Amino acid sequence: MRIVIQRVTEASVKVEGEITGQIGLGLLVLVGIEEIDTQQDIDWLSGKLVNLRIFEDENGVMNKSLLDVKGEVLIVSQFTLHASTKKGNRPSYVRAAKPDFSVPMYEAFVQKVENDLGKKVQTGRFGADMKVALLNDGPVTICIDSQHKE
Repeated sequence: MRIVIQRVTEASVKVEGEITGQIGLGLLVLVGIEEIDTQQDIDWLSGKLVNLRIFEDENGVMNKSLLDVKGEVLIVSQFTLHASTKKGNRPSYVRAAKPDFSVPMYEAFVQKVENDLGKKVQTGRFGADMKVALLNDGPVTICIDSQHKE
């Protein structure tokens, strides 16, 4: 499972012109799922996400977590995070899990983050053509892959 975390002051996602998720201060999280991902990947990534110290403290040092700042989370599925560009110029998405596997994994990840955060998480709509808007704060953007825990 691969996530891209962007620290934001605001973010939203629209499907067919309708806002499906919207947050203020917090994290926009793009999620890509592979067939080899497990519940352990979900648990590990959720723990990393809510405890990652990437918000500034009173001294301007990134020393506070999402929990510390009581931030919000917007989670958007993005199979293109598993694009392979080794051959040619058209990306291959063979590593991205098919919907019958990835939808339950995505939903389980959202639920785990909600449990770890202690509040509702905003989302896009899995498999839809989504329009994501954000105001990246910093900018701070971090990529984490559960297959590379070391």
